[in-house]
Amino acid sequence: MLISLVVPSYNEEEALPLFYKEAARVAAEMEKSHGAAFEFIFVDDGSKDKTLAVARRLHAEDARVRYVSFSRNFGKEAAIYAGLQAARGDYVATLDADLQDPPALLPQMLDALLTGDYDCAATRRTTRKGEPPVRSWFARKFYQIINKLGDTEIVDGARDYRLMSRKMVNAVLAMAEYNRFSKGIFSWVGFETKWFDYENIERVAGQTKWNFWSLFKYSIEGIVGFSTAPLVLAAGAGVLFCVAAFIGIVFVAVRALLFGDPTSGWPSMVCIMLLCSGVQLFCLGIVGEYLAKTYLEVKHRPVYIAKETEADRDQG
Repeated sequence: MLISLVVPSYNEEEALPLFYKEAARVAAEMEKSHGAAFEFIFVDDGSKDKTLAVARRLHAEDARVRYVSFSRNFGKEAAIYAGLQAARGDYVATLDADLQDPPALLPQMLDALLTGDYDCAATRRTTRKGEPPVRSWFARKFYQIINKLGDTEIVDGARDYRLMSRKMVNAVLAMAEYNRFSKGIFSWVGFETKWFDYENIERVAGQTKWNFWSLFKYSIEGIVGFSTAPLVLAAGAGVLFCVAAFIGIVFVAVRALLFGDPTSGWPSMVCIMLLCSGVQLFCLGIVGEYLAKTYLEVKHRPVYIAKETEADRDQG
């Protein structure tokens, strides 16, 4: 039984050795308790620091360590996809290098899958301790919004940290779309999932790569990728303003017939015009977002470009 650990890494020079030490400890315990062999796949997402050098060194010290290095930064979603493609395991786990996803949970997660009742063991945070309150509030609202708009349920607090059977991994890889939102993909492919709760854990080293703007763009990616409700919203807004305009025309015509043509103030007209124009641009922006995603998909660009793997290093 081979278990692959897929670890997306972007500027994780400090965290990588700490992660490897903890993961190797857990792997040694599971080799005794479950008879499981491990491989560690570090995906260097175009890091600017010495992340790749650390991965090379770990591979030289431990043949179980493998790595994929991108030609530039393609993002965490591409890194997860690349790691899943490279994984050879019967079971594959995705987890972060900063140890906010504790490897110590892996034995319990594997036990759940070995029962045969589940194809996925996933994790979710029960608290957001250590996060800025504003960020936590927006995160909770995002889960509420996307679950109301879309048909795919995404659990509040869900992490990318999960252990999957080979069957589920193959299903995820079959979704080779360019615009990726893994939380939605994991949910969309289905399969029975066992959830494990744990409290938020601080990073062991380094700085988070996510800021408010990047999280906002990521949330838009999720909503657009797994719901067409915004398009319905845009259409509904158009119908609503058409009805309002028709009522306004009738009102003005009746008032003119009954009371003549009274002088109207231009400020109110300007405000109405700006409001209508703003709604039109907003709806056009929604349509444009979907059109942009379609444009990127039909170009059939690769999700990532790898410049080096451990196999290249060995052959060299």
